[in-house]
Amino acid sequence: MTKDVGIVYHPDYLKHKTQPGHPERSERLQAIVDTLKRKGLLLHLKELCPKPAELQWVTSIHDSHYVERVREMCHRGYLQIDGSDTHICEDSYQIALLAVGGGIIAADAVCENAICRAFCCVRPPGHHAERSYASGFCLFNNIAILARYLQQKHGIKRVLIVDWDVHHGNGTQNAFYEDPTVFYFSTHQYPLFPGTGLSDEIGKGKGEGFTRNVPLSPGAGDEDFIQVYEEELIPIAERFAPEFVLISAGFDAHHDDPLAQMKMTEEGYERLTEIVCQIADTYCKGRVISLLEGGYNLTALGNSVAAHIEVLLKEKSSGNQNLRA
Repeated sequence: MTKDVGIVYHPDYLKHKTQPGHPERSERLQAIVDTLKRKGLLLHLKELCPKPAELQWVTSIHDSHYVERVREMCHRGYLQIDGSDTHICEDSYQIALLAVGGGIIAADAVCENAICRAFCCVRPPGHHAERSYASGFCLFNNIAILARYLQQKHGIKRVLIVDWDVHHGNGTQNAFYEDPTVFYFSTHQYPLFPGTGLSDEIGKGKGEGFTRNVPLSPGAGDEDFIQVYEEELIPIAERFAPEFVLISAGFDAHHDDPLAQMKMTEEGYERLTEIVCQIADTYCKGRVISLLEGGYNLTALGNSVAAHIEVLLKEKSSGNQNLRA
């Protein structure tokens, strides 16, 4: 193991307070950090300290009026925004900017060859956030903004976003639905919130064919997910040839998660990570950044993230001989 893998974390992420009983709570990040410490994994990771993102990057995906509305509602002490499930507090606007900034500092480190891969242990999550409204615990779409940042700041032409959160990333899909430079691939439980992500949602206009949704029925487990990634994602990567791979790394398809009915295990997440890393090794010099999305059973979340990071820490494979292993 070498320190060519980064971890993004900041204690201020805990300041985004949700109301009692809400599943997206600060204890999630504490559980991840505690597990990584207990397993000795933090010793092998390069710590990256984020700073709040500049607004120009946030408004590359979100309407400026929406961004200002988030700021104002947090400043005024509102407890919810755009629905009862997305909680905010006075600090949430700044912490949401810090979450976006987590992806940005990871991108800079990878593109400057300081590291090869990174896991961003951030909150609030992002993939449900739409251009002009909050949704599903999400304020700003961290991964969509990161994709645009990579393109506009670092000249990356083709970005593959892999979303294995158990909920479909409606906000991310919509951000790139007419864009052939970002391929969005999602596996998710259906039916389930937000009710999008059917297989016939494939993109529009120039972006037609650059969105692939694989809705899975409740009860799907490791074998089902792995089969989809081996049989569908690998050929997509072969055709698209990404220059950078991003992962919306939600771990709420785990069999112990309270918000879904899937049967994934830590070993399943390990294999999905291997497949994505092999794609990155083959097409984009191993460049992978994963951003935390969901995962609400604290023990399952900590162990699943640890399994994910253990794969990120493995030496890069040579070529693509293992892609279909």
